[in-house]
Amino acid sequence: MQQAAPSAVRLAILGVGTVGTGVVNLLANNGDEIKRRIGRDIIITHVGTRRPRHDLPASIAQSADLLDIVTQDDVDIVLELMGGTTVAKDVIIAAIKHGKHVVTANKALLAEHGNEIFALAEQHGVHVAFEAAVAGGIPIIKTLREALAGNRINWLAGIINGTGNFIMSEMRDKGRNFDDVLAEAQALGYAEADPTFDIEGIDAAHKLTLLASIAFGIRLQFSQVYCEGITRITAQDVQYAKELGYRIKHLGFAVRRTLADGQEGIEMRVHPTLIPKDSLLAHVNGVKNAVLVDAEPVGQTLYYGAGAGAGATASAVVADVVDVARTLACSVPSSAPTAHGVAHLGFLPDALQPTYVLNSDEFVSGYYLRLKVKDDLGVLASITQILSNNHISIAAILQRPAHTAGEVPVIILVEPVLERHMNTAIAQIEALDSVTDSVMRIRIEALAANQ
Repeated sequence: MQQAAPSAVRLAILGVGTVGTGVVNLLANNGDEIKRRIGRDIIITHVGTRRPRHDLPASIAQSADLLDIVTQDDVDIVLELMGGTTVAKDVIIAAIKHGKHVVTANKALLAEHGNEIFALAEQHGVHVAFEAAVAGGIPIIKTLREALAGNRINWLAGIINGTGNFIMSEMRDKGRNFDDVLAEAQALGYAEADPTFDIEGIDAAHKLTLLASIAFGIRLQFSQVYCEGITRITAQDVQYAKELGYRIKHLGFAVRRTLADGQEGIEMRVHPTLIPKDSLLAHVNGVKNAVLVDAEPVGQTLYYGAGAGAGATASAVVADVVDVARTLACSVPSSAPTAHGVAHLGFLPDALQPTYVLNSDEFVSGYYLRLKVKDDLGVLASITQILSNNHISIAAILQRPAHTAGEVPVIILVEPVLERHMNTAIAQIEALDSVTDSVMRIRIEALAANQ
C-alpha cells in the first residue's frame, strides 16, 4: 500500500514588514528546495497585518486580530515578526497555550521575558525558536547550542549591532564625526529615527543576554549586562587608536572568570573597545556582524555575515521553521525535559546555574585614556604618580600638538587592571587643576586565547 504524503506545515506570519515579506519571498523562491530537505510543503495559511496586502495569494487569510489567528486549527507554527515587548509577548503566550510552536526574531522580548516564555513552552510541549534574534543570518545560536555542545566555552566577543559597526567603520576610514555618520545611517535605513537602542548599546545587550545564557548555561539576566554606547567616541579617538596600532569596535563580551575565592563568575558587558588592528574582528566593517568564540578544545572560531536585512533575517527565520517542521512528525513523550531535540538555551532547564554575574568594578581590562591638560610643567608627572599609587602600569603615552591654546591632549594606555582601581585613579586625575575636562576612557582587549 502506498503511504500517504505527509501533510504540509502551516504557518501564521504575524507582521509582514521587511522581515515578514522576506520570509514570504524566500518560501516562494526556495520552497521546492526546502521540501527536498524535510519531505513536506511549507504553506502560509494566515497573515497578521493591520493593512491588507494585495500582493498575497487569496488562499492566505489576513486579519488584524492576532490573538484569534494563533488559536486557529490550521496553524502549526506562529512566526512573530512584529517586535516590541507588549503585544508580541501576549501573542506568543497565547500561541504557546494553544499548542503552537513559535519562531521569533524578537531579541528584546526574549532577553527581558525569555525565562517566563521558555518555561511556559516546556510546560505546553512546544518550542520557541529564535535564531534570527541574534546576528541576522549568522547561525550563532545553533552553533553555540549544537555545534559547540561538546566544548567548554571560555568567552565570546561580538560585533552584534550593524548600525554601531557602520558608524565606527566610517569614522575610521573617512575621518568623519559621529553625528554626520549617524545621520547617514538613518538616511540609509541602518538606524531608526530614534537610534537610542543602537548607539547606546541596548540592542547589543539584548543579544548578548541570549548568547551568554546559551554559552554558559545561566538564566537570562538582561538587567545584569553592563551597557555603554558609542556617543562619546570622537574622530580624534579613532585616529589616536590607529596610531597606536588599534581599531575601535563596539563589542559585546561574555566571559567566564575564576574569582578570588575559586568560584566561577560571568562578565556580560557591551562597550566601545580598542582591539589590535590585526585581530579578526578588527576587519569586520560596515553593517556586517561577527562573533568570535573561544572554547575548549576547539580553540577560537569566528562566525561572520550579514547581521540584518530582509534576506539575512528571513534565512534564519525559515531555518528555524525547518528545524521545527522536522520534529512535527516525531513522537515526543510528554515527560521529556524539552519539547524539541535541543533545549531552548542549550542546557536542560533544571541545569541552568545561578552563576554570579560580576559588577563593572570587578572587570579587568586595559584602558585607553584621553586627557586634556594645561600646557604646564609637571602635569604629566602628577598624572603618572596617581596611576602608580593605584597600582596601574603604563603601557604607552602619546602627547599630541595642542588643539586649543594652552591645552594639550595626552593619550595614555595602561595595562590590564581592576576597574575599581581605574575608577579611583580617574577621579583623582579629574580633580587636578591642570586637567581641564573629564577623562575619556575606552577599554582595551587583546582577544587572546587565554585572556
